[in-house]
Amino acid sequence: MRINRLQLVNFRQHADTSIEFGTGITGVIGPNGAGKTTILEAIAWCLYGTGAQRDKLETIRFQRAGERAQVKVVLDFELSGQRYRVNREMSRAEVYVNDDANPVANTKTGVNEFIQRRLGMTRVEFFNTYFTDQKQLSVMASMKPTERAHFLSRVLGYEKLRTAQDLVRERRKTILAEMSGLRAGMPDPDVVARTLAEAGKRAADSARLATERRRVHVECDAAFQQILPRWAAAQEAREALQKTTGEMQVAETEERSLLARGERIGADLNEIVQAGAELDDLRLRTERLPALTIELQRLDSLYREEGRRRTLAEQSREIATEIERLTAKKARIALAPEQEETVTLALEKHRATLEEVEGKLEARRTEWVRDKQEAQTKRQALLRQHGDIKEQLRILADLGPDGACPTCSRALGENFARVVESLTEQMDALTSDGKYFRKRMEELDGMPEDIKALDEARRTAAQEVGALERQLAKVQSAVLELTGVARELTDKEERQAQLVQEIAAMPEGFDAAEHARVRAQIEELTPLAVRVERLAALAEREPQIRTEYDEVAAMLVAHRGRSQELRAALAKIAFSEEEYLATKVEHERATGAARVAELQRITAEGELRAANASADSAREAATELAKREEKLSALKRARRIHDELDRAYSDLRSDLNAQLRPELSELASGFMAELTDSRYSELELTNDYDLTVLDDGVPKPVISGGEEDVAHLVLRLAISQMIAERAGQPFSLLVLDEIFGSLDEARRHNVINLLRRLHDRFEQVILITHIESVREGLDRVISVRYDEGSGSSRVEESAPSDDLAAALAGLPVLEPIAAAS
Repeated sequence: MRINRLQLVNFRQHADTSIEFGTGITGVIGPNGAGKTTILEAIAWCLYGTGAQRDKLETIRFQRAGERAQVKVVLDFELSGQRYRVNREMSRAEVYVNDDANPVANTKTGVNEFIQRRLGMTRVEFFNTYFTDQKQLSVMASMKPTERAHFLSRVLGYEKLRTAQDLVRERRKTILAEMSGLRAGMPDPDVVARTLAEAGKRAADSARLATERRRVHVECDAAFQQILPRWAAAQEAREALQKTTGEMQVAETEERSLLARGERIGADLNEIVQAGAELDDLRLRTERLPALTIELQRLDSLYREEGRRRTLAEQSREIATEIERLTAKKARIALAPEQEETVTLALEKHRATLEEVEGKLEARRTEWVRDKQEAQTKRQALLRQHGDIKEQLRILADLGPDGACPTCSRALGENFARVVESLTEQMDALTSDGKYFRKRMEELDGMPEDIKALDEARRTAAQEVGALERQLAKVQSAVLELTGVARELTDKEERQAQLVQEIAAMPEGFDAAEHARVRAQIEELTPLAVRVERLAALAEREPQIRTEYDEVAAMLVAHRGRSQELRAALAKIAFSEEEYLATKVEHERATGAARVAELQRITAEGELRAANASADSAREAATELAKREEKLSALKRARRIHDELDRAYSDLRSDLNAQLRPELSELASGFMAELTDSRYSELELTNDYDLTVLDDGVPKPVISGGEEDVAHLVLRLAISQMIAERAGQPFSLLVLDEIFGSLDEARRHNVINLLRRLHDRFEQVILITHIESVREGLDRVISVRYDEGSGSSRVEESAPSDDLAAALAGLPVLEPIAAAS
């Protein structure tokens, strides 16, 4: 594999970078954080997609690019004579072969599968084959033998055998679980055979019993059919008797009803004959009832009007009383508007007086408080000064003339008396002033008389203002009330006039005694009027009642003839209750026997079906047992196969691990001979996977630091060679990332020279480092730096000789390949 060109657009800190790679040793040089390793990350992400980046996919977009800015990486490389171009973005990917205009794969999954199939390597295998960094070399050196063996097995892909073996063991565990579950669910074969035999015997016995029960049922049914005609004839005779008897009872009932009806109609006819004379007398007595009713209606009307008159008169008296009250109240508050103006003027005058007094009181009180506070402050200051001077005099008295001055700290000497005299005079002056201010404080301690007089004047003025405010509120309330009283008085007077008019318009002349007498007469004559109406209606119905009486008499004759006919028919019916009961008992006996025989037949047939079902279940259980035994045999065979596979994988891993050390030693020895000009021609991995350099076949116990680095490097190259051979790819690309970190200057140049000697084996070597001193040994140099102004990485390409000349001339000669916008 050989990389030709790489383009990054908005990929991490590379805003727009394009790099051309050639054969030989190419160095990618720049300070830490400039974006060198990002170039390798972009190659891996372009080939293998999501999962190859160092962080979450959302973090690879250039920070200063917009949210919708395109992230794109284009990789151009050659493999086995074919040229490939892979274009990958956040949401799509394409791969082209030999400059073909149409992609061979145009989805992310399709591109991933195509690249892995062409390279013959997974992402992990690709990194283990072509990429080597200082961490891997130092880690291999610090590993214990067992850890180093596991590391080699992992990078060479031998762990796949362990994974396959784990799958085999997992499947074997599943097979054992299935076998255990199958055995637990299998019935006992002896129990199945015994159940099958018992079910067959039960089915045969049930078949014989069902045949016998069918025969008995046929015999009982024949006997039942024989008694059935006699039972039907007995039922018909009994039903005819019951029908005729019922009809005769109905006829007798109707005959009795007609007799009662005829008697009632006859009584009505007798009453009509007797009511003739009574009706005339009643009509004479009730002929005054209509006139009395009219008079009662007139008196009722006068009664209602008299009640309304009394109600209105009562209302009139109440309204007259209310009018007198309102008139008096109106006269009482008629002067309220004039009083409101007078009280308002007086209130304003007293409020002005109150404000004036309050202002004088506040000013005088403030002056008094200020003088009192000033006297207290000055007296406290004098007390402090008095205490200080008193303390100084005490100190001077203790020290005497030889003491130091409390002010300048010099010896007093002959000035002692003068200083003491001066301090004494000051103390006397302070004492005199203190007495004055103490007396002043005593004078100001009580409230001055002028302030008390002003406070009393303020309180008197406030009371007068309060009284005037209350008086004004009452007057204003009376003004408002005056309007309401006048309106209410007018309404009452209008209502009084209306009541007088209504009372005058009402009719008069109600007589309570006459009203009671008319009502009593009507109550006495009303029942007689009802009796008159009933007798009159009865007289009008006399022809109809006589016709109805004749019809009832004819119907009674007809029903008596029907009753005689039914008695004759009843005598002709031949029915014996004893014979009927005997036939009923015989019929019930035959019916019970037939029903019992039928139930026994049904029970026997049900038992036969149950026995047959049990036999079927027993046969199914036997069949299921045979199937499970067959499946158990198949699982046993599968378990033996997986046991063999487990042993085979273990043997294969042992064989591969046994072949690993000699093969790695042989490849590493070839690299060692080429790198050291055959000084060391043999390198061996011991049984503990320790690295040993042989000099003429003899292990060299002590080697220099540079020789140890070379040994680990050739071992890593041999590992990569083995991975590439297993993948079926030529090993022409080598990427070394920061392998110079722990090497001194001489060892760095030795490694460069050694890589140059392997040019025929490694066509393209890419070195990534931050060490500038290795430029001279490289074929091409790609410089990477971070531009803080644009926040992106800038990439420049040059030849090592150009850099050297530029350094000597003091002039820059590097031309940028591409820069981040």
